[in-house]
Amino acid sequence: MSDGTKITDQSQEQKWLEQATVLSQALPYMRRHTGATIVVKYGGHAMGDKDMAANFARDIVLLRQVGLNPIVVHGGGPQIGAMLKRLKVKSEFIDGLRVTDKKTVEIVEMVLSGSINKQIVSAIAAAGGRAIGISGKDGGLIEAQQLKRMVRDPESNIEKVLDLGLVGEPTKIDPHILNAFAKSDLTPVIAPIGLSASGETLNINADTVAGAIATAMDAKRLMMLTDVKGVLDGNGELIADMSRVEARDAIDQGVVTGGMIPKIETCLGAISKGVQGAVIIDGRVPHAILIELFTPGGAGTLIV
Repeated sequence: MSDGTKITDQSQEQKWLEQATVLSQALPYMRRHTGATIVVKYGGHAMGDKDMAANFARDIVLLRQVGLNPIVVHGGGPQIGAMLKRLKVKSEFIDGLRVTDKKTVEIVEMVLSGSINKQIVSAIAAAGGRAIGISGKDGGLIEAQQLKRMVRDPESNIEKVLDLGLVGEPTKIDPHILNAFAKSDLTPVIAPIGLSASGETLNINADTVAGAIATAMDAKRLMMLTDVKGVLDGNGELIADMSRVEARDAIDQGVVTGGMIPKIETCLGAISKGVQGAVIIDGRVPHAILIELFTPGGAGTLIV
């Protein structure tokens, strides 16, 4: 061999050694989570980027291979918006929620249960796993009711009901179909669509659905993938761990604002009903799920 070949071989051996070391260090964490149900809310930038989507799919396959029971709940706001624009259907947002009439909910269901859901299923299959795409309408998974919000008129100071149309909130999660998947090698990928008691199709916020399913499945972790590092303090630094009291104080004191508030509220709701921990992590970081579960440092903000 030439000197150049020897250097290449040594370099390759070093990479293999590093990989073996990482696996060895991860083993105790894998054992700790064996058999656990992990609910992952998937959305944001990570969903729209081809390479990140492939990484996400491989991570989900790995979770199943090492004995965990992953459940994926996905959003799709940007894709829905693009389709509505393409079909020239006007759409309005109030307090971050899309006002949804009958025509709009048909498009929402088409995008969520159709193209997005099947893209994720296909990515998991390409990574060597087995997944099945469903919505909350399948198997009676999600029963929901129309979401009603109370708002105060700034002029009269009188509260009134804000009607968002066919926007829903879960009232009942029937875990029967998910328990069946847990006993198989199939990973469920869930579109956040539910049915009302009268049979109406309702569009539900994906974060809310993920929290409700984590509660119903007695999940060990609820993982919320976002487009930020996690919960940040007043100096913009990541808060690695928070108790329920600290999380509530951060909201009350204005440290947490905007779209992070409903995510924390969802996490707190799930924890109060038996989920062991909820973590808000940056979905833009490659293998963030694995870092959170299988390394001592974790990723994002864990609320316990």
